[in-house]
Amino acid sequence: MSDKEHPVPTEINLHRKSRLLEVTFSDGARFRFPCEYLRVHSRAAEEVTSDTPVVGKENVNIDSIEPQGNYAIRIVFDDGHDATAFSWETLYDLGKNQEKHWQEYLERVKAAGYRREHDQPGPVASEEMTLKVLYFNYLVNKLGKQEEMVKLPRKLAPDVESFLKVLARRKLDRGYLLDPDTVRVTVNRQFAELFTRLEDGDEVGIVPNSPTPPPPPKS
Repeated sequence: MSDKEHPVPTEINLHRKSRLLEVTFSDGARFRFPCEYLRVHSRAAEEVTSDTPVVGKENVNIDSIEPQGNYAIRIVFDDGHDATAFSWETLYDLGKNQEKHWQEYLERVKAAGYRREHDQPGPVASEEMTLKVLYFNYLVNKLGKQEEMVKLPRKLAPDVESFLKVLARRKLDRGYLLDPDTVRVTVNRQFAELFTRLEDGDEVGIVPNSPTPPPPPKS
């Protein structure tokens, strides 16, 4: 790739449950964009000229992604917004400078007197959620059950990776069987990533990668 060529996407994946758009570029860079982040940086002409930031998009998701030639994509959000095309240069900048752009947005939001839903203090932090957990293959015998209902604070396990860690601690000396390197996880019968968001009532399946269990860790 010459100095004049800008990186272009080689893979674009939408993780709807986690409200994340994952984009891999030709230079090897890979970015995960929260849908809210893209929405508040995807503004119609009348919004661009306004001093007021776009707010209230904490739970927005993406309905579809449409190619715009070989230079951009148009994202259709589930709040009806579809007026902005993201060029490859814009997406790359939003990824490479995500922390900077997000902090600037939060400062504008604060100056406007708005409090994001996810920043609100209150009872949400202590709410419990209940997950139905299904075990497969040797896990059934090793853990002594095929399924169970697991209750835990919502903030303790917001995603698959955190949940596996919590569950491993609860299983004590059998927790090593739930290491992310040795199992795959489904959420509502769809294979999930470690960053997949979990919600109350989800069904979580834990499937070993191998037919034989890993050896216990050395003490």
